[in-house]
Amino acid sequence: MKRALLPVLVLASAMAFAQGTPSKKSEGGKPAAPTKPAPAKSDAPDVERMPFTPDSIRQVVAYNQGRIQECYEDHMAEKDKKVEGKLHTSFTIDANGLVKNAKVKKGSTLKDPNLHDCVVAVLTSMTFPKPPDGADHPIEYPFNLKAVE
Repeated sequence: MKRALLPVLVLASAMAFAQGTPSKKSEGGKPAAPTKPAPAKSDAPDVERMPFTPDSIRQVVAYNQGRIQECYEDHMAEKDKKVEGKLHTSFTIDANGLVKNAKVKKGSTLKDPNLHDCVVAVLTSMTFPKPPDGADHPIEYPFNLKAVE
């Protein structure tokens, strides 16, 4: 039986963008050729416009939760027994909103090193809003993981 990924809750941006563009006229007064609509915006959080807050950090992690679940599915759920547990992670958000020093901490109940490496890779790839103080900010974040049938 194929395992399903946990649904990821993505918090939508409060801003709405107009879908159309106003019609333009060419020099002769005739309507200009229609323009292509702008490419669809990604549903990823716009970290350039977000404040650096605990809520914005949660939004970025929530957006990437599916990738963390994929790590779990790839490395743990395929084993014969159903394994579920917690991963206690820590990482630092630097002055540019990038992640450094990501790791899975002691006390995690899921002990697979390949799972840990995958989760660290996902954490390291995340981009957060830039802290306004320009300082590094250590973060601790737990993940509860389980297989979904």
